[in-house]
Amino acid sequence: MLSKCGTSSLFQIPNTQNPAFCVLLQFTASISSLKVVWRKDPKLDQSIENDKKWRLCARVVREVSNEPGQIIALRYLEKRRKRLRLHIRIQTFLAQNPGLFDTYMDRVKPKTDLVTFLRPSDRLKRFLEEEKMIYGKNEPLIVAKLCKLLMMAKDRVVSADKLVEVKREFGFPNDFLVTLVSKYPEYFKLHGAPGEGRSFLELVTWNEEFAKSVIEKRAEEESRLMGVKVRPGFNWKLPPGFFIRKEMREWIRDWMELPYISPYEDVSHLDQASAEMEKRMVGVFHELLSLSIYKRVPVPILGKFCEEYRFSNAFTSVFTRHSGIFYMSLKGGIRTAILREAYKGEELVDRDPLLEIKDKFVEMLEEGHRQRAEQLRIHREMIRKDMELMAARNKEWNHHEQIQLYEDAHC
Repeated sequence: MLSKCGTSSLFQIPNTQNPAFCVLLQFTASISSLKVVWRKDPKLDQSIENDKKWRLCARVVREVSNEPGQIIALRYLEKRRKRLRLHIRIQTFLAQNPGLFDTYMDRVKPKTDLVTFLRPSDRLKRFLEEEKMIYGKNEPLIVAKLCKLLMMAKDRVVSADKLVEVKREFGFPNDFLVTLVSKYPEYFKLHGAPGEGRSFLELVTWNEEFAKSVIEKRAEEESRLMGVKVRPGFNWKLPPGFFIRKEMREWIRDWMELPYISPYEDVSHLDQASAEMEKRMVGVFHELLSLSIYKRVPVPILGKFCEEYRFSNAFTSVFTRHSGIFYMSLKGGIRTAILREAYKGEELVDRDPLLEIKDKFVEMLEEGHRQRAEQLRIHREMIRKDMELMAARNKEWNHHEQIQLYEDAHC
């Protein structure tokens, strides 16, 4: 990545009269004096907030589903609230999200008192079966994603433990290292056992069909439609109301003119501090975010792959310096890199096929909420009718009482 410090030694080209050298030297010198101020994007922040509730429910579902027999004592789950980042009691959570779990009484050990247990409801079981079917339907896409992650990496190898940590970001099923690796030996080879020390997933075969980035495919499609060759390039656009200094606009213009470097290209010969390496790193981040389910990934997760993808230690500055391509949200106290072009306002428009799982899950939650709302409506209606009946009886009783008082007075 380009340094923000001294830049006189970044390029070692002996012919200083070379026009290319002059352009690169000017490009390098200009960045050293430029500072990009981070600005809040409320709509992209809201896109993260919109997913907050269902993600919380998904964490609780995973917690129960990962238990032996998919059952857990309510009191044990209550003790895990802090880890689940759940700020309400489990009983309150169950009341707010009906239809996720069934409760029943059982003993933790023989001869102990009965306690409340949770298990997936029939509705949740149906969703979990649908989830498996969606994973199966999209298996070719998942295999392609996993291959691409390995193809962009140095030596085509990535830590298996790190891949497990990012499985939900890219839509991999829980058991992908067991099922996919054994099913596709022509692509993958696992070294070591995940979770038991140093374990790595290696790419066995290079597939040229997977070696094209989203940007390269877009350029090819535009070339086909326009009938002229279109050069691969980034979409650079800030939302209304965002402004940058003139010097930065000029720097961006020059930077955009540099040749695009595919994230699948071998760059072992490039200087880590060169302009070309910055272009390549932006390309890698663009491709990683494009492969992710929500076109956004927490920055700390991306930071785990500095070694595999040759990121510099100061890689986070890329997201603010290239603010027309990325947005770095601070929502929830977590820095999250978002691909701007994938969103229109707060809505994700570049939808991954695996988002069907999320849609089904949200649909299940909404069904439970509608059922709860209907139960509350019926309960309120019954209370209203009881009050009306009681009022009518009181009115009738008062009428009879008045008649009796009148008769007693005239006896």
